[in-house]
Formats: sequence, structure tokens, C-alpha cells
Amino acid sequence: MLAHSTLLLLTLALTAQDAVHAGRIIGGKEATPHSRPYMTVVERHMSNGRITYCGGFLLREDFVMTAAHCTGRSMSIVILGVHNREQLVNTQKISVKKTFPNEGYDNDTYRNDILLLKLNLKAELTSSVSPIALAGPEDGEPQMCSVAGWGRSENSGKNLTDVLMEVNVTLGPCEFENGDTYFYCSTGRDGIGRGDSGGPLVCGNQVYGLVSAKIEHFDIHLFARIQNHSEWIKKIMNDV
Repeated sequence: MLAHSTLLLLTLALTAQDAVHAGRIIGGKEATPHSRPYMTVVERHMSNGRITYCGGFLLREDFVMTAAHCTGRSMSIVILGVHNREQLVNTQKISVKKTFPNEGYDNDTYRNDILLLKLNLKAELTSSVSPIALAGPEDGEPQMCSVAGWGRSENSGKNLTDVLMEVNVTLGPCEFENGDTYFYCSTGRDGIGRGDSGGPLVCGNQVYGLVSAKIEHFDIHLFARIQNHSEWIKKIMNDV
């Protein structure tokens, strides 16, 4: 266990500037094209007029999940069936009808960092576009998982990567106050950084969490726990 002083530093890092919006696959490799047909690119418009991007994943033909901290002035479009962002052939662009941030989301601590996007149209399910199942409370604690995204890599500098990258991660205890209540954690150089926020933490064939943040000084990667919100997710998707 970490000493009390280190725990305090970790908690401060999580709630202050060291916790950055996540998203660069470090130590990974290019994914096999369309081997993750649930992956989506989420386009967001910022208040300063810029267009930026987050990751996300398809839950149902008409619902995508991403990170709540990805919310900009508006979430406009999701792009499905992408492998290479510079070659958007046979992809589907669908506008966002409505956003549903989790009611418990805290922008200071990244707790409950979950956002549902209701799409204007149903996606056409194909070999390169299909949803992925969410783990439920009964599915237990995962250990060996993977994450993927188009965020910056070691070789892309300040730019997003053109192709989908993936990396395996091993989960362990979140050694800061209430960490395991809200997050899954992995440590070490390999994992996430800037640009992949909202992408799924896949363990087996199910999503257990999503890319939320990284405490850079300690190389701690944070994934929002989705299992905690199964009833909320079902209610939104069934009522809309």
C-alpha cells in the first residue's frame, strides 16, 4: 500500500492539473482493420470554434457511449466503421440527437465520467459496424484488458494517429482515496495519454470501463467504471 503522504499526493494529482484528458496509445500497435467494429470517432465543437475529437463505442444501433469530459459546446457527429481517419471510405456519419451526461459526473475528479449519445438515425450494422456488450455488476473484477484509439502515439507528435491503435493493459488496485469505487486502474508507461478519451476498456468480449484520465506523474491510467451505472444506462436507452 502507498504511504499516507503519497495517497494525498495522488488524490491531489487526480483533482488538479496532473489529471489530463486522456488519449494516446503508448506502447501499442496498429489494430487489424475493423477488428473492433464498435469503435467510433466522436466530433465535438468547442466554445472557441475549434473542432476536436474523442473516442467512443457503439452500444446499440442508436446509442454511443463516450466520456462526459468530452462534452464541448456541442457533440455533432459520430463516425462509425473507421480504421484510417484519412480514408473514410464505407464509413457512416450520423448526427447526434441528444446527449445524456451521467448525473453524478464531477469535472474536478472525473468521477462518473460517462456520457450517452442518442443518434438521429440507427446505424446500419455490417462487418465493420456493430455494437459491443457492457459488463454487468455480476461479471466480477477483470484483470487483463485492452484499449484502442486514434490518439497521439510515440511517433505522431502532436497529431492524432491516422489508424486505430491498440494496447493491452493489466488492471490493479487504484491506490488513492475511493479510487476503486469509481475507476479501474493500470500503471506503467504503456497505455493511454492524450486523444483516446471515451474509448472502451475491453476485457474478454465486454466493456467494463472507458478511457477517462491519466495521472501523468505517476503513470496511472484511469478508466471510468461502467458497471456502477447499469440501471441508469438501461433507463436512458429504454425511455428515449
